Amino acid sequence: MKFDLHTHHYRCGHADGTIEDYIKAGIEAGLGVIGISDHSPYFAHAEEQPFPKIAMARGELTHYIEEVLRLKAKYEGKIDVLLGMESDYFPDVFDVYRNVYANYPFDYLIGSVHQTSGVSIFNRNRWKHLNQEQQIEEKRRYYKLIADSARTGAFQILGHIDAMKAYYPAFSDLPAQDTVDETLRVIAECGVAIEINTSGKMKDVGGWYPSNAILERALHYGVEVTFGSDAHAPSRVGDDWELVRAKLKEIGFKHWVYYKNKKRVEVSL
Repeated sequence: MKFDLHTHHYRCGHADGTIEDYIKAGIEAGLGVIGISDHSPYFAHAEEQPFPKIAMARGELTHYIEEVLRLKAKYEGKIDVLLGMESDYFPDVFDVYRNVYANYPFDYLIGSVHQTSGVSIFNRNRWKHLNQEQQIEEKRRYYKLIADSARTGAFQILGHIDAMKAYYPAFSDLPAQDTVDETLRVIAECGVAIEINTSGKMKDVGGWYPSNAILERALHYGVEVTFGSDAHAPSRVGDDWELVRAKLKEIGFKHWVYYKNKKRVEVSL
């Protein structure tokens, strides 16, 4: 049974199409389950929508949830529509986020680290003036934040856990394996899944998040895995699903998972 838990739509300001467009694309792609998981508003920011090209306005959250639930009912029997959200993880203000999420019937939450040291992980220029020691420290800081996000207990899934390589492929070779391994151990202990996210193919690095090397270590530590296209256009829904499935089987995984009502559902590979 095919599923895709990571999709966006127009409200975030950098994706094309409506929620219904993604649901229809999921049906066409043969999915049995599609998760809608647009970017969380900046709940702790003083402004309603401080970054309109990054995330939806706070006032849009209720409309977003109402639309997903309406479409869930409309497409019942054709495809299972799940209510999710890709949430930023900002440790200093995360209680604000947690309190908002408690008010809504999310099937799952994806926790994603999009910034370290106040700079986007996708900023092409962040590496230019750092020596290798400083680069390694940024990598360690990134994975420590990911581990901390798992410890919150708020997330069922962690998003694109090596996406810092997107516009700096050399990131993967920075020597911080002990920190990466410790993060995977924490993720496993906390019972959180990581996604295989196929949007890396759209970036300089190519390929998927995370790397095969990280997936092999994830299997060693007993980390659960799920699938997310991270589609920002309906045409990418379910992208590379069969290829990911084959690679996971090759690595040695026996199943992957999705979440409904925050309960894990296993799907054999």
